Amino acid sequence: MGNVNITDIKHLTGAQKAAIMMLAVGEDQSTILWEQLEDDEIREISQTMAQLGNVSSDVMEELFNEFAALITTTGSLVGSFDSTERMLMNALPPERVDSIMEEIRGPAGRTMWDKLGNVNETVLANYLKNEYPQTVAVVVSKIKPEHAARVLAELPEDFAMEVVLRMLRMEAVQKEVLDKVEQTLRIEFMSNLARTNRRDSHELIAEIFNNLDRNAESRFLNALEERNRESAERIKALMFTFEDLIKLDPSGVQTLLRAVDKDRLALALKGASDTLRDLFFSNMSERAARILREDMEAMGPVRLRDVDESQMEMVTAAKDLAAGGDIVLSDNKGEDELIY
Repeated sequence: MGNVNITDIKHLTGAQKAAIMMLAVGEDQSTILWEQLEDDEIREISQTMAQLGNVSSDVMEELFNEFAALITTTGSLVGSFDSTERMLMNALPPERVDSIMEEIRGPAGRTMWDKLGNVNETVLANYLKNEYPQTVAVVVSKIKPEHAARVLAELPEDFAMEVVLRMLRMEAVQKEVLDKVEQTLRIEFMSNLARTNRRDSHELIAEIFNNLDRNAESRFLNALEERNRESAERIKALMFTFEDLIKLDPSGVQTLLRAVDKDRLALALKGASDTLRDLFFSNMSERAARILREDMEAMGPVRLRDVDESQMEMVTAAKDLAAGGDIVLSDNKGEDELIY
């Protein structure tokens, strides 16, 4: 729109308004603004600026009034990590915002939960065992599941189970509990609370339990069944188990077969369903499948504990392969389940 007189701001684009403002404040004052822009923003504004044409003084005055009005609606314009994060949340996916904020905050600006994640589980458990179970429930729900599993395993068993039960009931009192945790931990870890992560507590505990060893997992689930059978069943349904390997595609099965010891495979399949056995047999050569069947028959009766350990080894191997991108594990909600 070069050589055109601009006399009305009603139909101006954002880029045109920005270009006019840059020209109006002058070279010296606009330098710091240009430095804050991304390359694509600079290209768009500069290209628009070159095509502006004549801009009347009335238009510039209206733009400055509009800008001043936007600022004064909140009393002042304050740039901070929190205001930046809120603005980004309106424009970008949450996971992208988390990544960006993590990068710009730097180590000194990490949240309390990041700091807690770097505390040795024994040290953290020794501190938490003297706190109210409700406080510990919040801390455990906010740190990474693998770290939370290690902390739970370090706590006295009765206390740990009380924490798990509080986590299951936590949603209704989340704000109150977060306020208490902030007061309790502020001096200890010199940080502010992060935003509440409204995550389903059963999913969180299932993920934590997946990171416990077999014995600890069984203890927690058995104790939870006695006190809250419905929640225990829901958590077990959400956990990734040996039988969930049925959701692997043929390529995934073959990759897993190459990663596990054949003797441990035979022991694990002794306790598997016929469907899962058939899946593994069908992804082997006829000779390998025949030898494996013969090995399983030659074993005779085996201890359930040994079968459980072998199956857990295979689940762990599958998770490691999935973490490395070598196989894809379906979630437990059935959304990614493969149809054969």
